[in-house]
Amino acid sequence: MRFPVVLLLFSVALAQVSTIPVTPASADEKNSAQQLVFVRQFASAQDLQREHPILNRSLDIIAGAKAPEPSSPELQQPEAITTDAGHRVFVTDAQARVVHVFDFTQSKYSQIRGGQLSWPVGVATDREDRIYVSDNGLRTVLIYDSRGKFLRPLKKLRGSESYFDSVAGIAIDSTTNRIYVCDKLRHMVIAFDAKGRVLAQFGKRTAGDGPGEFRSPVRVIAAARQVIILDSQNCRVQIFDPRARFINEFRVVDCGNGSGLAMDKDGSIYVSDPQLNRLEVYSHAGQFLYMFGEGGSAPGQFSGISGLWIDSGRCLYVADEKNKRVQSFRIATAGPGGC
Repeated sequence: MRFPVVLLLFSVALAQVSTIPVTPASADEKNSAQQLVFVRQFASAQDLQREHPILNRSLDIIAGAKAPEPSSPELQQPEAITTDAGHRVFVTDAQARVVHVFDFTQSKYSQIRGGQLSWPVGVATDREDRIYVSDNGLRTVLIYDSRGKFLRPLKKLRGSESYFDSVAGIAIDSTTNRIYVCDKLRHMVIAFDAKGRVLAQFGKRTAGDGPGEFRSPVRVIAAARQVIILDSQNCRVQIFDPRARFINEFRVVDCGNGSGLAMDKDGSIYVSDPQLNRLEVYSHAGQFLYMFGEGGSAPGQFSGISGLWIDSGRCLYVADEKNKRVQSFRIATAGPGGC
């Protein structure tokens, strides 16, 4: 009579860590296609408690002096994701007007709410773990210290004027601390130094489909002495050097304003497809490798898949917007190491 109990325990263990199969680009690649190992999903502060039930935790609200009452510690509209040196996970939530912070190492949850966040859509961290949030409601980028205290806007203008027309994705080069901000309506990506001075501009104010031109750039990666930009309305990825000199481009199967962009340690590039609820993976040269995911709410299934982030080259975080959660996966080919 003990066999059913053992079988049940084995099934529960499999549910905690499961391998999500992928669709290879061709039959010849069936043996070499990557796999993703499902690690966890999280949607609220309660998920930290479920992982460590014996620890006594409280909700930390990081908002500075005279903060308003905390909003719900649950994801409502997760969109962009990043991590810092301590592997804290930052998730923008435009509907809740906050940035959620999940610290699985310390088993803590907090919110960034200072600076009167209106519509946070992008997030990045620098070498000092300062936090940069692009807010499309305010049409600016807000800077916070490592504890979430509001410091200042990136580019301050007089009065209510904004330097940007419509901010979207943001990235920071960890070697140079250069800050790259997508401005969709200007069809440009702009590079700044830490003081907010403009260093370079990618694209031009009028939309175009030639090399170095954009139609609504929405996501950007700055790594390995390259700047990689998702050109959403042209449905392509463009690659530049830090001085905005065009290097290469490749088309993606499908994308849109809600698509995410990420790159692993091998240089493979990941693009999310919110309409078809899947990820598309390409080599750095643009060769289509595989896709994975489908509509649904089980592990490895998505509804309105959006922002992507890869931590330490091996841990993939996916904003599953309509399921109001984030899923994380370990990239199997990235070698040993957990997430």
